[in-house]
Amino acid sequence: MDMRWSLNELYTSYDSDEFQKDLKRCDEEIEKIIKWAQVKLTDKNPAQTIEEYIKMSQEFGHIFSRLYNYLSLILSVDVNDNKALNYLEKLEDKSTKLTKPQVEFQRWLKGIDNIADIISSSPILKEHEFFIRENQEKSQYLLSTQEEIIISKMKTTGSMAWAKLQENLISNHTVEITIDGTEKSLPLPVVRNMANEKDASLRKNAYQAELKSYEKIAKSSAACLNGIKGEVITLCKLRGYKSPLDKTLEDSRLDRQTLEAMLEAMKESLPYFRKYLRKKAEILGHKNGLPFYDLFAPVGNADMKFTYDKAREFIVKNFKSFSPKLSNFVDNAFEKRWIDAEPRKGKQSGAFCANLHCIGQSRIMTNFTGSFSDVTTLAHELGHAYHGHCLISESYLNSDYPMPLAETASIFNETIITNAALKEASKEEAISILENSLQGSTQVIVDILSRYIFETELFKRREESSLSVEELKEIMLDAQRQTYSDGLDENYLHPYMWVCKPHYYYADCNFYNFPYAFGELFAKGLYAEYVKRGKSFVEEYDNLLKVTGKMKVRDVALIMGIDIHSIDFWRSSLNVIKEDIEKFISLV
Repeated sequence: MDMRWSLNELYTSYDSDEFQKDLKRCDEEIEKIIKWAQVKLTDKNPAQTIEEYIKMSQEFGHIFSRLYNYLSLILSVDVNDNKALNYLEKLEDKSTKLTKPQVEFQRWLKGIDNIADIISSSPILKEHEFFIRENQEKSQYLLSTQEEIIISKMKTTGSMAWAKLQENLISNHTVEITIDGTEKSLPLPVVRNMANEKDASLRKNAYQAELKSYEKIAKSSAACLNGIKGEVITLCKLRGYKSPLDKTLEDSRLDRQTLEAMLEAMKESLPYFRKYLRKKAEILGHKNGLPFYDLFAPVGNADMKFTYDKAREFIVKNFKSFSPKLSNFVDNAFEKRWIDAEPRKGKQSGAFCANLHCIGQSRIMTNFTGSFSDVTTLAHELGHAYHGHCLISESYLNSDYPMPLAETASIFNETIITNAALKEASKEEAISILENSLQGSTQVIVDILSRYIFETELFKRREESSLSVEELKEIMLDAQRQTYSDGLDENYLHPYMWVCKPHYYYADCNFYNFPYAFGELFAKGLYAEYVKRGKSFVEEYDNLLKVTGKMKVRDVALIMGIDIHSIDFWRSSLNVIKEDIEKFISLV
């Protein structure tokens, strides 16, 4: 089966008539919106004005997102495609022209007092009530129109340029490693994936080679990180946010009470995860906790290697136990080549899913090497794609869901795969499957908490001055010690996690860590509801995913009768993982 995706459904090439036509249309739509704002924002018919703005925003959004995603997807698998990079930079520059009319619309909207009456007067406005009210709320953080225009333009040569540099550094980064007496220069994703290998000496060798290799790009990465976080701090202060975290919470449609309840429950659960890590260390012959290079080491004697074809069969079969609709959707994604799974030089490490609302499809990037972890990663990303599928009937403006809910369908998919696989597993297979699941949960609870602690401290120190490579390493090590404690061998931690994780370099998505924990625990809570309710849950689940783009996170949860303000909900979700830990320990 072809392990590279097809982008022809977006465009066949840069030179295609459709691509060039949309570039021109993009310019035309921008000019149209600019001219409209100059005239209509003084109009005495606010209902009609808002309707027109919504229609124009959706038209432009479809064109722009189609172009932007096409170029971004090309660059994700070939960072050296300079033509794509050039077009992307031009597109980003074009989008800054819309800053003025967007700011002016938000400011105009802020001045409307009878918004409830206006919304109730139109079906289109009722459909987009959340979009309208959210824009009104965010208007309080606006600067002057001229300031907003300057910031928008400066970001393209500021944080966005820093982020591109970091992406280029990591995507082209190679690791010098000696394997079986032969010196090799391998792409970073290939070496990082060696953490899943059965050969213990290879895992350790890869870890040491990886850490040493970062010395080549650590100073450049630190410059990128300092530049991006410095810009974030400056803009948050200018706009009146209390902190970057407060801005993230607002953007995430999440309240601090929910975050604090979840974090407190996570901290309470750490001793259980350390118990699992110490047990795994014992199994692998370590006495001082688990070294970082064995975090992903396979445990058990089951042969859990998969070909790409076998992974497809396994995922499609097990999804069918939950929903034929989900199973058929996923099978179609493989069949229509929505997935790029082949590791290669110039390709980004990790995995992601891009939902393409403009064509009613998705594209998934992974680096598949055949481990069971790679199978669950595929299932995870296909969950994002299914989430996008459930939003197809929603308007473009109602399809943008916040970060915490972004991980719901993906983690739910992983839970389906793990639980379905366990039902048919032998004892050795059950050990491998459980261990893989606990690996993932440990990353999403323990490691994510360490990343949250790291980023909190990073922002605190960056307010005073730029941080050196040594300071960044020190903060990362301290964060890992706080969360992993004696679960890991303190002599073998990972001081460069801030280099290889791209989320730290997203200027508009700070603290892109706690949403993963939210997704893990919210999804496990939803799965528990599925076990209680049975098949009737499936339609409710699809409906929940459908409204994620037009409600606050707490309101989405309340649809299923879940109160995310309650620490007991988070504890109950963590109890599911604790039970898996006890089950794993009893089996080995």
